[in-house]
Amino acid sequence: MAVEKKDLDWGSIGFAYRPTDYSYVCDYRDGAWGEGRLTEDHTLTLSECAGIFHYCQEIFEGLKAYTTEDGRIVCFRPDLNAARMADSARRIVMPPFPEDRFVEAVKEVVRANEAWVPPFGSGATLYVRPFMVATGEVIGVAPADEYQFRILVTPVGPYYSGGVRPVAVQVPEYDRAAPHGTGNIKAGLNYAMSLYPSVLAHEAGFADNMFLDPMTHTYVEESGGANFLFVDREGTLVVPKSATDSILPSVTRRSLVQVARDMLGMEVVERQVPFQEVLDGAFVECGMCGTAAVISPVGKVVAGEDEVLFGEGGMDHVGPVMAKLRETLTDIQQCKIEGPEGWVCEIC
Repeated sequence: MAVEKKDLDWGSIGFAYRPTDYSYVCDYRDGAWGEGRLTEDHTLTLSECAGIFHYCQEIFEGLKAYTTEDGRIVCFRPDLNAARMADSARRIVMPPFPEDRFVEAVKEVVRANEAWVPPFGSGATLYVRPFMVATGEVIGVAPADEYQFRILVTPVGPYYSGGVRPVAVQVPEYDRAAPHGTGNIKAGLNYAMSLYPSVLAHEAGFADNMFLDPMTHTYVEESGGANFLFVDREGTLVVPKSATDSILPSVTRRSLVQVARDMLGMEVVERQVPFQEVLDGAFVECGMCGTAAVISPVGKVVAGEDEVLFGEGGMDHVGPVMAKLRETLTDIQQCKIEGPEGWVCEIC
């Protein structure tokens, strides 16, 4: 029996937090994870000496649940989010939440909030945010001994309320991560580092930053919250790699690479990308990819006095490759077309 949806104007709910009926919570104490449970309490009460407040032991993930045209609710590759979160945990000495339990917890909390999953065709989705924080008290510089894993869900509108359109980015004077630091994990501390340059970028009229590698400041890395993709003049998809482990392994990027290579028949090259190639006009398209927008087409990049427009469209039109990649991946996510086996996880 279908669950009656919440009485919302799904087409205009925006991209913001809205509390739902349930969250999921599980505690780590005495060296083991507890059973986990659904909760109607969307707050955390912690000691002032909890490790999260002092040594920033916090990691998170982001994925979405969708309603398909035939009424099913699905999510996209949660196993990759589970694996990445476990990698993030190990890097900052937190106990990894078991990957199989991660996927089951996502299913459980989405089912419990089925009435909040936007209907098919609304353009909205249910955003799923798993996260883990250090709750144990710690005063010396050391890992905490207690942690809490939670999953909150909230319905969100399309990232682009007015339709997908190219954005402008700038090359900042700041770094988002250190060489061989934590740039390749999804930890809150990385995003804290990017907030100030992001605010400066927005004040200057840019959508985001194009961070260069923190060691030499000569290679393209990523934006404040997304990976970059380029298309060269031969139609090859060029994907920046990091020599210093400072690019996050985006689930969306990895999926787009496979879509381009295996479904669209494109040549794909993953390599370090010197920013000088961007300045020299080697690329006709550019995009930022991530969970929220899938692909944000980049029409212009500015570095000091230098300005580069991508392709003939620049800021006026989305490039054909970025448009096709985005359309193909979103169609797979919503089960309009069949993707690789195991990519779509049915919840109910």
